[in-house]
Amino acid sequence: MHNSSSNIHADVGAPLYLHHRSLSVKAAAVIIGVLLLTLSSYVTIPMVPVPITLQTLVVTLIGALYGWRLGALTVVLWLAAGALGLPVLANGGSGLAKFTGPTAGYLFAFPLAAATVGWLAANGWGGARIARAFGAMLLVTALCLFVGGAWLAYTIGFEKAWLNGVMPFLVGGLIKSLVGALVLKALSTTHSNKVAVA
Repeated sequence: MHNSSSNIHADVGAPLYLHHRSLSVKAAAVIIGVLLLTLSSYVTIPMVPVPITLQTLVVTLIGALYGWRLGALTVVLWLAAGALGLPVLANGGSGLAKFTGPTAGYLFAFPLAAATVGWLAANGWGGARIARAFGAMLLVTALCLFVGGAWLAYTIGFEKAWLNGVMPFLVGGLIKSLVGALVLKALSTTHSNKVAVA
């Protein structure tokens, strides 16, 4: 009983509990994560120079659900697939040029965001407390905007970067952070109910 309680406590904030699973289960989770990230890249609102996508929402959810190590690894493998030429990035984009162009800062921020939200979720900022989950999601969304905006400012200037690469994403970032927190809360509640029944 003591060991079971300890395992449940260790899993708080990571509702998929993948760090207890076999290598094959983890590999399957990574493949599913890469596919979900790819699908999120095709849900876009065209904008110049940075399109609005569901990528940030999926990146943060993968980090929170998979844990910081596996979450970051999943995002890195997705980016590697894009760098190798697979059409997995926004609007089916791919190639090394994407990692030096206007969206490069956002792409490089994604693994850091997944790792950060995964760490926060495992340390009390997961779905058990929706306000904290929202705060974690909002923080890493802001991190993506900061890193992406900073790179964009370097390439096209601060004013254009703010007007085209940060400001249009603020409201969407709030909405996606709330949706992410609600998903984590729902999964956390579902798991808690299963544990109680068991």
